[in-house]
Amino acid sequence: MTIRYAAATSVLALATAMPAFAEMNFNRIASFATPLNNGDRAAEESSAEIIAATADGMTLVYSDSPLGVIGLIDIADPANPQPAGTIALDGEPTAVSTLGNTVFAGVNTSESYTAPSGHLVHIDLASRAEAGRCDLGGQPDSTAVAPDGSFVVVAVENERDEDAGDGRVPQMPAGHVAIVPIVDGAMNCAGMIKADVTGLADIAGEDPEPEFVDVSPAGEIVVTLQENNHIVVLSSAGEVVSHFPAGSVDLKNVDLTDERAALVFDESQPGRLREPDGIQWIDADHFATANEGDMDGGSRGFTVFRKDGTVVHESAASFEHAVVQIGHYPDRRSDAKGVEPEGMEFATFGGTPYLFLLAERASVVGVYDMTDPAAPVLKQMLPSGVSPEGAVAIPGRNLLATANEVDLREDGLAPAHVMIYEYQDAPAAYPQLTSAGADTLIGWGANSGMVAGEPGTVYFVNDSFYGFQPTIFTVDTTQTPARITAALPVTRADRPAQKLDMEGITLDGEGGFWVASEGRTDRVTPHALYHIDAGGEIKAEIGLPPELMAAEIRFGFEGITKVGDTLWMAVQREWKDDPKNHVKLVAYNTETKEWGAVHYPKAEPATGWVGLSEIVAHGDWVYVIERDNQIADAAVTKKIYRIPAAEMVPAAIGGDLPVVSKEEVRDLIPDLKAQNGYVVDKVEGLAIFEDGTAWVSTDNDGVDDSSGETFFWSIGKL
Repeated sequence: MTIRYAAATSVLALATAMPAFAEMNFNRIASFATPLNNGDRAAEESSAEIIAATADGMTLVYSDSPLGVIGLIDIADPANPQPAGTIALDGEPTAVSTLGNTVFAGVNTSESYTAPSGHLVHIDLASRAEAGRCDLGGQPDSTAVAPDGSFVVVAVENERDEDAGDGRVPQMPAGHVAIVPIVDGAMNCAGMIKADVTGLADIAGEDPEPEFVDVSPAGEIVVTLQENNHIVVLSSAGEVVSHFPAGSVDLKNVDLTDERAALVFDESQPGRLREPDGIQWIDADHFATANEGDMDGGSRGFTVFRKDGTVVHESAASFEHAVVQIGHYPDRRSDAKGVEPEGMEFATFGGTPYLFLLAERASVVGVYDMTDPAAPVLKQMLPSGVSPEGAVAIPGRNLLATANEVDLREDGLAPAHVMIYEYQDAPAAYPQLTSAGADTLIGWGANSGMVAGEPGTVYFVNDSFYGFQPTIFTVDTTQTPARITAALPVTRADRPAQKLDMEGITLDGEGGFWVASEGRTDRVTPHALYHIDAGGEIKAEIGLPPELMAAEIRFGFEGITKVGDTLWMAVQREWKDDPKNHVKLVAYNTETKEWGAVHYPKAEPATGWVGLSEIVAHGDWVYVIERDNQIADAAVTKKIYRIPAAEMVPAAIGGDLPVVSKEEVRDLIPDLKAQNGYVVDKVEGLAIFEDGTAWVSTDNDGVDDSSGETFFWSIGKL
């Protein structure tokens, strides 16, 4: 077979190449939190996994496995989705498909892995009543409806127990593919065909685990056997048309090491099994697979096959590299499945066929132009919620929706969401920051403090999430999106400096930098200031004085700025000697070596806590970012305040500190809501140019329990 490799294409280059008079892009226009649908069960764990839409495109339908319900969303106004309630099932919904105004749901009722069971239920949405039920003889995993409405097909997986036998197949009983005829709008359970797909795969052929199904316009069924690394094409009568191993991929320039706490893409792995999950027909002769890998695989991309098994395109690591460039790489998954491509959708918008590739762990959607199946072109990378599991396209309304399964409310973070996008004549709104176009592959994330340099240039640092890769990044803000052009490693004795938590950066006026590190004594990370030269080498480390450390707690310096010979650092939260809702702005004179401080009055938190995350001196003012630690609808305080510079007169630490005044400059919550996702937690960076133009950035926590989204935008002149 001939394998063709396509390099990742810069989203920036694609955007600039498109004609201005018809710059069609997908942009997110709304998000919907699944708890809004759940009434008196809103506090319980919820999810949105597989998603479909009614024929008129006015209602989204999603499976909510934790609650055992089907959720409905009214999208008559897609920019303002409304809860339409849920339909309770007597088991765990694993998939949903629609036909007209009805829903087919696969329902898992298994008592155990060795005693799998489940059924296919048909629900009329007008009455919300069950219209039929077929016993599937096993645990369903995915469903699809034939384009002509003549049958429903179900992948009956009978999934393996990952804790048994080292998680390997075979683990009986075997799965199968169920084909249920639809006659006069009703399921004909008696006519159901159980297609036998045993004995086909070289890997555990006696135990196929059908994962995902799709039906072509001609009525042919394609099914992935993920753990078996095999693909089967069936006729509508369940006869095997073709079958073949999914094969393997040689990976190059990838990060395969876990717990490295660094984005280093210098490893290779030959013969990585594809182990495909999602699959979609592209045309009557081609389909694409999302190669998640679940047992031995993890090829991290997608493949386009002819239905006879010929590979016509292999993305290899190019999709993962595109994810890296927009800051969404999930480093803590490096040793396993990387960005974990899982779900897929395919549809034609405006005459262009598009493939939508969902990266579960990276929380992004790759949008590919599939005009030539042998040469897909990456057009966009869309931000999604945490862990997109399913997607549905509604071309008739120029809409796309993703279902994002992870509910993080127990950790004080975001609930599961459905995200809605529109295909529109407008520039791509995301990403706002990219490293595409740099001479080397630059990975980035966990953005923290920022500072403005020469006109158009911003520098930012990453925090301790990448503990083995402390870096100062250079950003060209004159391009759209803003582009990371260089990454300067911070070193100590010519080796990557460790035990740093860089939360603030400012210029030293001599071509180098001062960096503030937030200490964490339980991790042996000191509260300190670091003087770094233009080559990234630490030239001086300045610890905090005993009188300051006597009241220390872990929430230390968040931001640093320089006024003359004095460095000013913002302490994030109250230390032991601070009055309630007051934090220190700490001063250090680089010439006299004297320390001092003033008190800053911060807001009373509505929920959680409120602290400072940045400080920048500009003109007659000192600006700070004040934020709470809340997310989504719970967020209240994400604001920029200014303090008269004349009041920044430090007093001796240990005595009474003067309290400065503050004036609100900008509420950033409207800016964050304008991204049309949910309000993110960590607004951490502020950079102000000489003319007063300000840039703001958020921290994506290294894509760990996060959507991975980084917002980097200008708020104009202050």
